[in-house]
Formats: sequence, structure tokens, C-alpha cells
Amino acid sequence: MPIWQASALALMTFVQEDVPTFAAALMTAAGSLTWKAGWWGCFLGIWIGDALLYAIARGIGRPLLRHSWVQRWISTTAVEQSEIWFQRKGAWLLVSSRFVPGTRLPTYLAAGFLRLPFWKFMAITGSAVAAWTLTIFFLASWAGDELKSRWTEWNHMGLSLLLIIGLVLLTRYLLRVGFPHLARIARSIGERIAKWEFWPGWIFYAPVVVHYLTLALKHRSLTLPTAANPGIEHGGFVGESKFETLERLQQIAPDLTAEPFLIPAGAMEDRAQRIQQVLEQHKVLFPFILKPDQGQRGIGVKLIRNADQIQDYLRTTGAVLVLQRYAKGPEEVGVFYMRLPSHPQGRIFAITRKRFPFVVGDGRSTMAQLIASDPRARLIAQVYLRKLGARSSDIPELGERIKLVEAGNHAQGCIFEDGIELASVPLAARLDSLSQSIGGFYFGRYDIRFESETHLREGRGFQILELNGATAEATSIYDAKNSIWSAYRTLFEQWRLAFAIGAENGRRGHAPSSLRSLCRSWKRARQAARDYPIAD
Repeated sequence: MPIWQASALALMTFVQEDVPTFAAALMTAAGSLTWKAGWWGCFLGIWIGDALLYAIARGIGRPLLRHSWVQRWISTTAVEQSEIWFQRKGAWLLVSSRFVPGTRLPTYLAAGFLRLPFWKFMAITGSAVAAWTLTIFFLASWAGDELKSRWTEWNHMGLSLLLIIGLVLLTRYLLRVGFPHLARIARSIGERIAKWEFWPGWIFYAPVVVHYLTLALKHRSLTLPTAANPGIEHGGFVGESKFETLERLQQIAPDLTAEPFLIPAGAMEDRAQRIQQVLEQHKVLFPFILKPDQGQRGIGVKLIRNADQIQDYLRTTGAVLVLQRYAKGPEEVGVFYMRLPSHPQGRIFAITRKRFPFVVGDGRSTMAQLIASDPRARLIAQVYLRKLGARSSDIPELGERIKLVEAGNHAQGCIFEDGIELASVPLAARLDSLSQSIGGFYFGRYDIRFESETHLREGRGFQILELNGATAEATSIYDAKNSIWSAYRTLFEQWRLAFAIGAENGRRGHAPSSLRSLCRSWKRARQAARDYPIAD
């Protein structure tokens, strides 16, 4: 009889809700069970079961609060605050738990324990159960056994997700209560994971490497981007001389170039004497910049403020160096320029604003403590603390502003923001004229310091610090407002252009570097970088 069929289904839902509901839905779709018996049996059984869970939590769980051993774990104040919160948010939790596997039991028990009004609980759960069971019955008549297999997969996935969330919350609680130091480390790791700009390079660049290899297969050359700039060794891929490009810029536009001087490798006394000659003959004043001639990613860039720092720098490395007049700025940008050889004019691909982070002293905290309290600086605290060395224990005066980085490089801790609004026709024309005057330069980034945005847009009043070639990045991708997907889109387009420019130059007779010579240059650069001093 239908009434006994419905009663049997209702009792089965007390043990497990999904199996009898799907069984009834499939039997109804097959015609071996009436809709009235199948649906009413499942609906009433599930709804009554929900009410029993509520009653157990409210009738048994609530009185337990009066026991002192329970109060040691759960405070009355916390329960009262939770009740207020559940009154506001409980309805949505009850509805959503009906459709998320594994969440019904804890949610319904919480509703009873936190004394959500019984009529409200029954109205919400009744509506949710009706919607859920009707959906299952309608889908069963349409999808049949396919529905059951898909729902089983969803249940397993949902329960696994719930277990993972529970383990994360438990771990977080144990770390916070028992191991506060580990909790801070875990929080720092979590923050770094959330901010992709601080991911390790081998993780972040993995898709870029795959894209590069795809382009290499398409163009049948692994080293084709080295032909993007025939006028620079390896196209600026690795191992190029910074002094050579700066010297050419100095000859073309001395008013726009921070003047460079070459300090050859040799004995420390000879190099110190050469530096002194440069300072005297060319009237270079402190501070000035010392950096490796073949540096990468801002490694070894140092602001020299006195004679002692010259000696300290020379003790660390015997590499060929560039001494450069200090461009005060105070603003700095990276302007990425590109031009297809077949086009008469180039264009600005991207502009990066560079912000130099700082901390402000409070008269009590050390530099290390100030860095640890800064939401961004603490994510790369090891970079700043390595630069500071013994100064990390200094206590700045109240209101004193301490700059954390001097080199405008993301790897050294500089903050990058998208500055494409600074692009203008006069600036693009000025950089295009410079680039074409250099000879053999089509693709790369100008690092520039300036005082006035107006003058920069007008293409004047700035100083070029460096010109980077094929492996330069459109570093505006590191703006915190950008998504990782927009960053990859920019990098993929950048490398597509590098290959396209290299291909055009190849057809014009400029062969790319061999893989063997490129590897040798990379190896030499890596070995030299081991002795470079810590950058400012």
C-alpha cells in the first residue's frame, strides 16, 4: 500500500537520506512507485529527522553548558555572541547546507544548540527539503542512472573538501594556541601564497617556460630572441655589458643619461685608484652608484656614500664594474619599448612605476620589528634584513623615515605599479629616436629616473639608468591590482613579440646566438654573481 511504502522510505531517511531518496526517485521514474508515496515519504522522513537533530542539540547539548568542565572550553559570552550571529546568518547556512554534502549534521545541531526559534528552523528546513527532493525527482525522470553516479561523485568530493577544511581549521587552532611562532610562519606562508608576485620563480615562470618552448617549436629555434637586438651581445639575453649600451646612450643623449664610467677588473688597489681618478677628473660627488657590468635583476647595485663603502665593495668582488652618477629622481619608472624591424616607428609596450618602500620609526621598535609589522614588507622580510645586516637591530627615532631599498628592482624589494597613464606621444617619440640611434636595438626596457611627470610626458627632464634587452620584463605585471592571468597574458605577448622581432632580424641576416655560447655566458654570469655584494 502507498502509505506503507511512504512510511518505509521515511524510516530509511533516518539512517541515510541520499540513498532512499534516489531509490524512490528512480522507482518513480520507472513507474514502480507512485509520485505521492515516493515524494511524501522522503520529504516527511527527512524533515522530521531534521527536527529531531534540532531537538537533541537544544534539549541535551544546551544543558551541558551548566557544567564547569564544559565552561572551561566554551565560554558563555562566546555562546551568546554566536547566538546573535546565527540569528542573522543562520537562514542562509541552513539552506546552503541542504545542498552541500557533509554540512547538514553540524549545521542543524548548531541551530538547536544556539536556540534558533523552532518555527523558523522548521520553515527554512521544510522549504529546503521540498526544493531538494523535488529537484531529485524531476532530474531522475530526465537523467535516470546517470544522475545517481554524478551525485555520488559530488558527495565524495564534498565530503573530502569538508575534511580538508576541518583539518586546516584544526591545524590553525593548534598553531595559534600551542605554537604561536609556528602560527606566524604559517600565516606568512599563507599570505605569500595568496600574493602571487612573491611566488618562487620556478613556480611562477613554469607556464612562461612552456609558452617559450611552444614559440621555439613554432619558429624552430630555442635562441631566436637573442636576435631581437643585434646591436647587443646575445640580444641582451644574458652576459651583455651594461656599460657599452650606456656609453652609446651617453654619446647620443648626454643630457638624458646618468653618466657611466668603466672600472676594469684587477687588483683592489688598482681599481680603487681608478675610482679615485674618475671622481676627481669628472667631478663625480658622493653618493654615486657602483654595480657589476654584467649584473642581472639588480644584483650588486650599491649606493656609495663615502670612501669606506668603496673599499667594502671592492673587497667583495673582482668583477668589471660600472661607476655611475647618482640620479636623485626621486621618481623612477621602467618603460618597455619595442619596434618590429619592418616598422618605421616603435611604441611603448608598458610602463612601470617604481615605489621605494620605507618604514617610519616609533622610537621603540627595531628595524626588524618595523618590517615585521608592515603588511607587505614582512612577506619579503629576509630581503630587507639581509640588506640591513647589523642595522636591523637599530631603533629609528619617532617619525624617522627609513628607505628599505635603493635599487628599482622587484627582486630587491621595490614595489611595482602599472604606470601606463604616463605614456604619451612625445615620450614615445623621444625613446623611439634614441632606440633607432643606438643601432640594433628593437626590444627592451629603459629604467628612468625623473622629477616631474609633466616633463617625462613631454619627453625631457629624465635620466636613463639602464637599458635592458631581451630578457627584460614588462614589470607592470607585478602591480598588486593585477591578476595572475593578466600577468601571464602580458608575458606571453612579450615573448611572442621577442620571437617575431628575432625572426624578422633573422631574415635580414642577423643570426641568433648558438645555444652553446648562450649557456657559456649564462654560466659565467652565474659564477660572477656569487661574489657580488648585497644590493641596496
